[in-house]
Parts: sequence; C-alpha cells; structure tokens
Amino acid sequence: MPVTPWKTCEPPLPGPSYFALISYLPLKHFRAVPRFFRFTYEIMSQLRTSPGLIGYSLDARPFARKFWTLSVWRDQKALMDFVGAIPHGRIMQALAPHLGKTQFAQWAVKSHEVPLDWRSAKARLASR
Repeated sequence: MPVTPWKTCEPPLPGPSYFALISYLPLKHFRAVPRFFRFTYEIMSQLRTSPGLIGYSLDARPFARKFWTLSVWRDQKALMDFVGAIPHGRIMQALAPHLGKTQFAQWAVKSHEVPLDWRSAKARLASR
C-alpha cells in the first residue's frame, strides 16, 4: 500500500504555529496486519470528526509490518483529546501486545509547511 494522499480536514491559516506528529508503529507478527487495517479504518472515521485536526496521512508497508502516521493539529490539546477518545484509546490498548518498539516525534510547523513532507518527517524521527 503506498502512502495515502494528504487529507486536509481544516485549512491551515497563515500565522499561527501548528503541532505536528509522526508515529512509527511496527507490528511484531504478520497475523496482526489485518487487524491493524481494520483499526485504521475506524480511526480514519474518528479523524474526520476530530476538532483541531489540520490534516493527516498514512504510510503503510504491510509486507514489512511497518506503519507510520503523520498529522498536523491546531495544538497539543487537540491531539491529546483525539488520543484519549474512543475508538483510538481502545484500539491502541488492543494493539499494544502486537506492536514492536514504537517511536514518536512532535514539532511545531507553520501553515506554509502543510502538507508535511514524509522524507523530512521520517528523518526527524530517525534523529531522535
């Protein structure tokens, strides 16, 4: 599966800084891949109605069991509200035993940087 196109949910406004997040979610076993995709569709539904979400994309490499998410939020509170809400909270709890070592990076971005560039976002994650 290739990188999904950037989905804009709320157009970024010139001026304010936004909150960017990249996550790396490696799966331990191939048998968890179908569940991961089912959960992905649930979370994508949640994303469509999440206040404060500017946009997002997914890079899925199922044959390597590696997945990345990339998103921009109005602020950290909007992100944390999303993370704590259902279904995301329930799904991450269900996936936890099937995940390898996850990684996350957060940083501030300006509106002209949206949509984010996957290469530079992954480099930021690798430099942590």
